[in-house]
Amino acid sequence: MTNHCNNIENTFTIVDNIKNYHFIKCLDFLETKGKEKYGNTFIIHDVDKETIYKLLIYTIRDRKTANRLNINLNKGIILSGPVGCGKTVLMHLLRYFTSKPFDYTIKPCREIAFEFAELGYESLNPYIRNNENQTRLSPYCFDDLGTENTIKHFGNECNVMGEILLSRYDAFVQNKTITHVTTNLSASEIESFYGNRVRSRMRAMFNLITFDSKTKDKR
Repeated sequence: MTNHCNNIENTFTIVDNIKNYHFIKCLDFLETKGKEKYGNTFIIHDVDKETIYKLLIYTIRDRKTANRLNINLNKGIILSGPVGCGKTVLMHLLRYFTSKPFDYTIKPCREIAFEFAELGYESLNPYIRNNENQTRLSPYCFDDLGTENTIKHFGNECNVMGEILLSRYDAFVQNKTITHVTTNLSASEIESFYGNRVRSRMRAMFNLITFDSKTKDKR
């Protein structure tokens, strides 16, 4: 990719009022923005392009291709891969392609746990309760699921992310609230951390997209 693309409008053409995205141009745009945000050493590796393709199809809401790839646009994404493979970076960069009401806020799970330790259950409200003018919970991407610990607030112990995911599952069932997660945990580790009930709900809430096992630590 040598022709750097700074303008997202160059990643698609409009035919019959429908945006037709060009994957190579999208990759070029993502790499250009990655260099701007994370430095000139940022590159997109060939081994990661299949993963990025699936994420882009989901993000641009390409229903026909999503169906072919067995991606459910009504669910969120759980992006899984080894430490340092670029999960968080990609979720930040993909936000250039999101549109309301699908744009999401990225929140580190450890930060949520620290907020609970300081403020208690009230700190969970932004993630599990609607504002007065909302019909559904705001979309969130919970980053690095599994890096937080079970936290106590004045002696009250809470598996913070487990409680948030259970509450957001209820909202997903009721009004299609979208949640995304990044993690380096395996399915069995998720069950060990959060229990079978949470793992079962996560299967219903998320499309699983994984990095290839050959992907490199990019940090």
